[in-house]
Amino acid sequence: MPLELSAAQIQGIAPDASAAAAGKKLGKAAPWKNLGQSAQALWGECQGSALYQTQVALVDLASKCSCPSRKFPCKHALGLLFLAADAPHSFPVATEPEWVTSWLSKRGVAQEKKQARVEGAAQKPVDEAAQAKRAAKRQENVLAGLEQLDAWMNDLIRQGLARVQSESPTFWEAQARRLVDAQAPGLATRVQRLGEHVGASEDWAARLLHELGSLALFTHAYRRVAELPTGLIADVRRMSGLTLDQAEVVAHGDLVEDEWFVLAEVTEEEQRVRSQRIWLHGAASGRSALIVQFAVGGGRFPEVLVSNSRFRAQLAFWPSACPQRALIVERKNQAENVASAPLGEGIDESLARFARLLSRSPWLDRELFVLDGVVPDAASTAASYCVANSRGQALPLLGVGHDVLLAVSGGHPLTLVGEWDGYALLPLIAWTRGRPVSVVPRNI
Repeated sequence: MPLELSAAQIQGIAPDASAAAAGKKLGKAAPWKNLGQSAQALWGECQGSALYQTQVALVDLASKCSCPSRKFPCKHALGLLFLAADAPHSFPVATEPEWVTSWLSKRGVAQEKKQARVEGAAQKPVDEAAQAKRAAKRQENVLAGLEQLDAWMNDLIRQGLARVQSESPTFWEAQARRLVDAQAPGLATRVQRLGEHVGASEDWAARLLHELGSLALFTHAYRRVAELPTGLIADVRRMSGLTLDQAEVVAHGDLVEDEWFVLAEVTEEEQRVRSQRIWLHGAASGRSALIVQFAVGGGRFPEVLVSNSRFRAQLAFWPSACPQRALIVERKNQAENVASAPLGEGIDESLARFARLLSRSPWLDRELFVLDGVVPDAASTAASYCVANSRGQALPLLGVGHDVLLAVSGGHPLTLVGEWDGYALLPLIAWTRGRPVSVVPRNI
């Protein structure tokens, strides 16, 4: 296997902690038989309440199992990977059994059909008259929603932000629902998040004011969208909630082929919907790419990407003044291990780069920082942590559960990969002595 998975990497692709724990128990040779590997796959049969046929494609770590589990990857696929990581000699090179060959063949056909659909949709003639009619109706609804949003924000400022401390969550939810009705779901999400700032920190009022100002800037930009540069037009439309399907992204976005390093991932769950952000970095292009995926319950994410690995692929970036979000159009090879820490930069360089990005797209939510030579530290209050360089420049850290980061550092400089949101850094991966360690705070 080009990619020698560690236990931590396998746990990272598990749908939840219970699946990872169950998979680890199956990562022993005892329940398995007829194990094998080829250039394309790993496979084996696991004896449980029945004999389950389990296989993993090496090109992208997609898996299939004959068990009835609704979690992907299931515990048997995870167990197969744990066993391969712990005892690779258990998998002799062999001819693929028919059930593996059949699955790989179906995957190839499905991928070809998917590619054909994307290319066909990109070339499909557009009914411009119908499209213009739909756009005009939506524009009318959104503008009405913006008028109401402006009035609501003006009332907030006139009455004073101190007043919102006594408001319940329904205060923000009601305004968000109005924007959903106005066909502006992107704005509705931002309004819903406004309430999270109230009382969350000592400077919550300043941050809330900043977010209101950002919304006000958007309402003015939307009304003059035709006067904006092309990339910023795409950002305004995206922020309002107008989405592009994959075919449109491939047809109109930047296509970049590169060797992509999988630097870090963040998985969150809300109301049984899991979301995942995966950060990639291009070796030749120097570009950061953000893969965003969603799955319901224990369902599978479209792409399986392992932290601290690399692979060659063509990516398509969503049109933007600061192209960041991307999708994988085609993988060119199997993933391989990354042997050393990514090339980072200083705090001042990272902040200057973020400022340049904001100047082009003022509604940028977050950006990837790879910081070299920083030391984590706890400030005088238990809820305050930061990372600092040798010159005393410091960035605050998001959250309070940074015990793993502090232990990994031991007071020594390290390379830290994290997300910067303009206020604080969410640490994700720390590289120390050539070894990556997940340092996502426990309260996130």
